[in-house]
Amino acid sequence: MMRTLYSGVSGLKNHQIRMDVVSNNISNVNTTGFKSERVNFQDMISQLMQGAAEPKANVGGVNPKQVGLGSMVAAIDKLMTQGALQTTGKNTDLAIAGEGFFIVKDGDKEFYTRAGAFDVDKDGNFVNPANGMKVQGWNAQKDAKGNRSVNPAGQIEDIYIPLYAKEPAKETSFVRFKSNLNSAVQPVPAGATDEERYAMITAADPKQRRGHITSIVTYDDQGREHTLKVYMWKSDTNKWTASVSMTNAEQLTVDVLGPAGQNTTVPGNTRFELSFTPDGKLTSVSDGTDAQQDGSLAANLSFRLNGNPEVRNIQLRLGQAGEVDGITQFSSDFTTKAVEQDGYTMGYMESFVIDPSGVITGIFSNGVQQPLAQIALANFTNPEGLTKAGDNNFMVSNNSGDPLVGEAGIAGLGKINAGFLEMSNVDLADQFTDMIVTQRGFQANSRSITTADQMIQELLGLKR
Repeated sequence: MMRTLYSGVSGLKNHQIRMDVVSNNISNVNTTGFKSERVNFQDMISQLMQGAAEPKANVGGVNPKQVGLGSMVAAIDKLMTQGALQTTGKNTDLAIAGEGFFIVKDGDKEFYTRAGAFDVDKDGNFVNPANGMKVQGWNAQKDAKGNRSVNPAGQIEDIYIPLYAKEPAKETSFVRFKSNLNSAVQPVPAGATDEERYAMITAADPKQRRGHITSIVTYDDQGREHTLKVYMWKSDTNKWTASVSMTNAEQLTVDVLGPAGQNTTVPGNTRFELSFTPDGKLTSVSDGTDAQQDGSLAANLSFRLNGNPEVRNIQLRLGQAGEVDGITQFSSDFTTKAVEQDGYTMGYMESFVIDPSGVITGIFSNGVQQPLAQIALANFTNPEGLTKAGDNNFMVSNNSGDPLVGEAGIAGLGKINAGFLEMSNVDLADQFTDMIVTQRGFQANSRSITTADQMIQELLGLKR
């Protein structure tokens, strides 16, 4: 009888724990990033009343006789299944689609979370505003040319987003040219004066035009604008001559870098020549003394600005030899233009966006977009082994394994969705069903105790 009582008590206690877990799941049905739990039972130790006997010549084997002494909680498992993603429209709200956790820090204490309701504090730190913990990742570093890049192989650190910070002006270092020179036009006569040549290049009737002018705004180290113009005219069959000018510039010189040790610079030369194959592919560029015929074809423009004695340089990138990625010569309309340059004026960072790999890109008032940081994710060999630490956070345990830190979308880590939050993975239908089963289990165990008590009462009544 006493075994029955204690078995029933163990059942009551265990079902109470199970009800506690179910209740906690239901209370967190709307908690961002919450992972539900479940309780598994196992039988407790059993009392051996008679051991097993092996088969003999005249009789078969006998099974052991055991009486169980109740149940116990085997495990409380975390269910790390994906929660549904909810649209918020706020660009600092982040949700992970797939495996992994955000890494947040409180001083030297490191925590892991699926709840991505983040924001920027007054100092520019990317944080969880509910508790001030700082989101971890890799901040971008500037190189000597002012370009920012992120190194996700480095040590993680607090992410810093410099809203409304200044981005200094950057001097133009190259101009890239693309598209087409019309091979159908007639060459400009060799003896034409500058005025006659200009008239032929800028003729109002496109059919009379024998050249093209392209221009692009470049910038000095103070962010001041200087318009670079390149005049191109057909000088012979499959040959074109180009002349360069720039506003507020002095001592312009175009130099094509020849083979090592054979380069000759002619100060004041502002012209270079382009040669094409009959089928329209660029083959070489020459400044009259040196020529390039292989690889990336380019000319270097050197100059001085008014009031500044320092020599400045801009590389004119014309295309790959034998290919059609740069300037070409086909029997089509003139479309040759300078399509890209890398300079800009000073600007202020006005906003930022976060892409699926976790890269935070700053958008500046001068139109520049620069990477600012990248959010790190962590995963574990056994994420179910993490310890809950409150505030939607987890901590490393002895059975979780060490964190495997990396960038989103690589090595099994999920992708980051900005403007979304991951909802709780609690299924109310499952929880209410589990609640009914738990309640019935609790009731059944209480009945076994009541029945055992009645049997003891009957036994005590035998002495009357």
